[in-house]
Amino acid sequence: MHSKDIVACVVGARPNFVKMGPILRGIEACAPNVQTRLIHTGQHYDDAMSDSFFRQLGLPHPDVHLSVGSGRQGEQTAKILDSYERWLLDCEQTPAATLVVGDVNSTVGCALASAKLQIPVIHVEAGLRSFDRRMPEEINRVVTDAISELLLVSEPSGRVNLLKEGKPDESIRLCGNVMIDVLRSQLDAATALDPLRKMGLTENQYAVWTMHRPSNVDDPEQLRRFVDAMIQISQPLPVVFPVHPRTRNRLETLGLWQTLEATSTILATDPLSYHELLGLTSKAKVIITDSGGLQEEATALEIPCLTLRENTERPITVDEGTSVLVGHDVGLLVKLVNDVIENKFKQGKCPQLWDGSAGRRVGTEVATFLASRKKLS
Repeated sequence: MHSKDIVACVVGARPNFVKMGPILRGIEACAPNVQTRLIHTGQHYDDAMSDSFFRQLGLPHPDVHLSVGSGRQGEQTAKILDSYERWLLDCEQTPAATLVVGDVNSTVGCALASAKLQIPVIHVEAGLRSFDRRMPEEINRVVTDAISELLLVSEPSGRVNLLKEGKPDESIRLCGNVMIDVLRSQLDAATALDPLRKMGLTENQYAVWTMHRPSNVDDPEQLRRFVDAMIQISQPLPVVFPVHPRTRNRLETLGLWQTLEATSTILATDPLSYHELLGLTSKAKVIITDSGGLQEEATALEIPCLTLRENTERPITVDEGTSVLVGHDVGLLVKLVNDVIENKFKQGKCPQLWDGSAGRRVGTEVATFLASRKKLS
């Protein structure tokens, strides 16, 4: 007879890896009757996007690796669903719940497999909405929340959205942002790497630019406009550009990679580890990105963030934080960079419960949820 409930905790892509550390530690500290199993779907499988994160963030070696690899959206999601369902059917002790994070294909694939087998789903970062169904992540979020029984939200908008969608209030809990737990715990280690010295940069005198979303990199003309804007911005403010693999592929296909490499004020790099990137962003003058996670980190660090999106599922970063939505307006982008340089940019504040203890609150809610289910059974 097993004395502890098993919670299967799923990771598959870079954002999951960053957030899972504080969740596992929070469950260990606040849910003594729960044992976790770390499931790596293999959605991201190269070292720069996967293994180095486990090492740097102190994550345990995965208990299960499903090795699904890459593929089209539907193909990859189907592989994840099938592989995780097989594991659920074959594992020694059926999990009391599956815990998923965020909005990647691993999130929705494992949630679907669990729900079909009557295993409850716990969703961390529930309720975030961009209201843009063209984004694969938005579909993943909506579907995962629809079949989740415990919805742990990172900001108040999450609760509002879930209530509008008909989820019962008692299933929704505001826990804060586990990404900020990681940032606060890892900031010293990140700055100790001293990436500025290695790259010849001066604190507060450079920009960090990242982009990977299809809306920004798949349209050749839009990508050209962003490259032109990057070159223009880099004249007064050098730009560090860690390049996502799919973005680099698009740049090379269009002949733009050579243009960037020939621009001395742009430092285009391979994908950076979490610590390397945090070491850079924490000392930057401005962050230019289409990443939701970097929007949040910029707000926590109180660094101006120009977001290359028409919408955001993290409105608190705009309403209270340091982010401004720029969309595809390169003229506005250049103007706002100049505002930052001239110290005319808006001030932001760190939101409620972005305090470094979100993981512990997640652990407490997981323990309470499983205990309440036992009482009902």
